[in-house]
Amino acid sequence: MTVAAAPVALPRNDPRQYDALVGQWWNPAGTFAMLHWLAASRAELIPLAARADALLVDIACGGGLMAPHAARAGYRHVGVDIGRVALALAATHGVHVVQGDARALPLPDSCADVVVAGEVLEHVPDVDTVVAEACRVLRPGGTIVVDTIAATLFGRLSAIVVGERLPGGPPRRLHDPALFVDRAELIAAFARRGVELHLTGLRPPVLGYARWLVARVRGRSGPALSMAPTRLTAGLFQASGVRPLLATAVPAAPSATGTAPAARAATPAAPSHARLEA
Repeated sequence: MTVAAAPVALPRNDPRQYDALVGQWWNPAGTFAMLHWLAASRAELIPLAARADALLVDIACGGGLMAPHAARAGYRHVGVDIGRVALALAATHGVHVVQGDARALPLPDSCADVVVAGEVLEHVPDVDTVVAEACRVLRPGGTIVVDTIAATLFGRLSAIVVGERLPGGPPRRLHDPALFVDRAELIAAFARRGVELHLTGLRPPVLGYARWLVARVRGRSGPALSMAPTRLTAGLFQASGVRPLLATAVPAAPSATGTAPAARAATPAAPSHARLEA
């Protein structure tokens, strides 16, 4: 009798997990449900395209969940990812795909009107290099939107200890908490490239999540959700900024002090202080 070998658990943060889960990308009730909600939140900070050939560059685009949002806003959507399997799926949703590393984007300088980097910074060992590349391809006056997980005790608890056990949360072992992002360092990295970053926390909407759970249990398609903003940025958080028209660096704050938009709008609003405690 042949005994089947036990499945081998991949190391935390192993990109091969995405290949194994490729069938989950576009299932709004599946393993990547929260990525749909994050894409919707990202889209709320993207301004409408100001010209016919406006370009949105999607760093680590995965299966292309930003595609409908980019199209509605009027952008040509270019997705960059290291995974061929995910890129092939993204291409079927209208994304112009490019295989490449976030640390060395195969794109020209100042080519993008908008750059988004969703759920990627917590997967790379050198955040500063990714920030440098994102700012390099962003044209002056362009908007950048990122979301990631803070390097705090709350970040580890919410994303791994609790999050990996919640329906719709991240798959187990997808994240390595050692790579979670220091918010002060992120603010400083963007400031060195002249971008003043605005931070706000994100969480699932309580009532919306409850309705989604009920629909999921009943085998139905739940409501389309967007993450709810919160002043607490010690867990999952979003950051946005605009590359200035003049090449001037923004003075970095001496401590971990970020700012969050007063309202979730298409363009950054006047900042108010966000909470960065652990």
